[in-house]
Amino acid sequence: MKTFTQLFLVMMVIVAACSREETISLINGENLEGWHIDVPAMDNNPDTINPFIVHDGMLVSLGTPGGHIITDEVFSNYRLVAEYRFAGKPGNCGILVHASTPRDLYGMFPKSLEVQLQHEQAGDFWCIQEDIKVDNMVERRGPEEEWGGSEGKRRHIENLTDGSENPAGEWNTMIIECKGDEITVWVNDDLVNHGYECTATEGQIAIQAEGSEVEFRKLDLTKLD
Repeated sequence: MKTFTQLFLVMMVIVAACSREETISLINGENLEGWHIDVPAMDNNPDTINPFIVHDGMLVSLGTPGGHIITDEVFSNYRLVAEYRFAGKPGNCGILVHASTPRDLYGMFPKSLEVQLQHEQAGDFWCIQEDIKVDNMVERRGPEEEWGGSEGKRRHIENLTDGSENPAGEWNTMIIECKGDEITVWVNDDLVNHGYECTATEGQIAIQAEGSEVEFRKLDLTKLD
């Protein structure tokens, strides 16, 4: 028969195990295992340079040719912590969440909700055949009759802050929390965006090659209850 102390210790272990959030790294520092490449230019030319590499333990998007690196796994209800910086002149890139149908827009972008990394616009939303609502929608997106996620529609939703990014060349931390149909984004501890009633609640995660070299030294995903 267990003593009270033994039972107490067992209960503490169970509580700790139940409350512990599981965190995984999407970067293994050695190769691109767990990801696949979708770069249209590589379709007909096997000699095309893969714009996604692992260098010094980091995942690097070289920027060109344009395309995406996409997780093999589908995720829902998670917090993604990304530490990134532009390796040279700051420019454009993005993290796509709830990605599904490949090349669903302009023959390039998978159906998804993009969280923008573009310099001085980090945390903006771009709707890519999916949609989301935010507060002050007209002010941040434009006339309601023009909203949408397809070509010719107002797909861009501005973030809430200016000046949240660190100076060019320095590391930034972006946190993207996807919980149910809500998406919340922080950049360097600033709340920069919050959306709700997203038309997708799960999908793959994708990183863009969109013109600028970007280094990712952390992509940690914590599954939420």
